Amino acid sequence: MKINILDRMMMALVISTLSLAGISIAAEGQREKQEEHKQDQEEKQQQRKQEQQQKQVERKSEQGQKQQQRVQQQQQQDQKQQQQQRVQQPQQQDQKQQQRVQQQQQQNQNQQRAQQQQREQNQQQRLSQQQQQKLISQQQQRVVQYRQYLEQQQSVAQQNAKQLQQQKRVAQYRFQEQYLERVRQQQTYLRDNRFDYDRDPYFYTASIYRYNRGGTYYQTNEYGAKTLRQAVNYGYEQGFRAGKADRDDRWRGNYKDSYAYRDANYGYSGYYINRTDYNYYFREGFRRGYEDGFNSRSQYGRVANDGNYSILDAILSQILNFQTLRG
Repeated sequence: MKINILDRMMMALVISTLSLAGISIAAEGQREKQEEHKQDQEEKQQQRKQEQQQKQVERKSEQGQKQQQRVQQQQQQDQKQQQQQRVQQPQQQDQKQQQRVQQQQQQNQNQQRAQQQQREQNQQQRLSQQQQQKLISQQQQRVVQYRQYLEQQQSVAQQNAKQLQQQKRVAQYRFQEQYLERVRQQQTYLRDNRFDYDRDPYFYTASIYRYNRGGTYYQTNEYGAKTLRQAVNYGYEQGFRAGKADRDDRWRGNYKDSYAYRDANYGYSGYYINRTDYNYYFREGFRRGYEDGFNSRSQYGRVANDGNYSILDAILSQILNFQTLRG
């Protein structure tokens, strides 16, 4: 009887213990499920954050790409505009230049027509016999004086040539020899030529221009004007060669040091114009030609197709500044 009671009590303890253990196991299992559920939620939340961050990164990247595309498009538009401006700018400059050239040509044509009309009117006004004889007498005196001057200059030229040799200015010496050869040809022509004053139109053609030298006005006809133009052009040509020679000799630049500048008779025949006038305008061309030749530039002149140098028409007109006489 006592044994059964003890067995029952032991059985009750076992059952109670097992129940407690079961309850404990169930609670532990529930806690594990709760932790797993919590971990799943955290992982899902972390995944959502990552997805949101990734989307933000992608949106920023898209925005950056769009911004870069807009920048590139703006740059392309700016480049196109710049290219169009570069293309249009020379065209506009060319158009303006063409307009200026056309205006200048029109002005020159108008001036030439006016001068031609004036020449025709003046040529009809033939000089009187008395005026012709006065011009012929002045011309004959001019020729005699020029012959004497050329003879006197021979010794001066020789002394200058010796000085160039002593200075070892080879290029300048060669230039002066060429210059003197032309002057000797002029001297021979002046000595041997028999000038026909009666048939030369200079001596019976009325003056159509006036020009100012040293504050004094002088008058001349078309033949005298042509001689003065030649003086400036010859001066520029010889000045260019003299300047280039000094540059080749590596000599200091000084156009007044040149014998050709001091002489200034290259191309002068002794007719139509006083020698002082010819010398003055020759030196005006020489000075500008020397500067171009010494500095190896073309500011005042240009090289012609035949290799000779000539002064620009605008500079020539500025130097001579001929004024047409009114009839």
